[in-house]
Amino acid sequence: MATIAVGNKIPDGKFEYIPYTPEQEDPVGVVLSTDQFAGKKVVLVSVPGAFTPTCHKEHLPQFLAKYDEFKAKGVDIIAVIAANDAFVMNGWARVEQLKDKILALSDTNAQFSSSIGLSVDLSHARLGLRTARYALVLDDLDVKYIGAEQSPGVTVSGADAVLAAL
Repeated sequence: MATIAVGNKIPDGKFEYIPYTPEQEDPVGVVLSTDQFAGKKVVLVSVPGAFTPTCHKEHLPQFLAKYDEFKAKGVDIIAVIAANDAFVMNGWARVEQLKDKILALSDTNAQFSSSIGLSVDLSHARLGLRTARYALVLDDLDVKYIGAEQSPGVTVSGADAVLAAL
């Protein structure tokens, strides 16, 4: 159950990130912190894992396909997070051809998601602690929308639901 609510400020958090470059010969990681979302409208999409079937085929592609619609609604940053390491997230971003339209951020050990009550223990499936499937809309660090999935599939955290909330 989410411990963060609409109207709350997003807590401090850090995400590992490898910026897109066409060559990607020697990827260098950086840390992006939630304070870099200050003064911006941000859509933060969380998936249990890069390359997993629902995340890879249903969830992330919706956001890329509707990228221009999000921008038209004033969204400054769209980011996808998962508990995968920054190298896996960078690989997934390259396969999906995100090219930093959507930032692929590593929520290492699901620390940020756990801090807002939106992590999930998938040890029974041999996946360990993961980020839950959810979407947040932030405006200058204030939470304006929370779409946390309560069952498998993509509904309240999908692109259409988030666009409707903007």
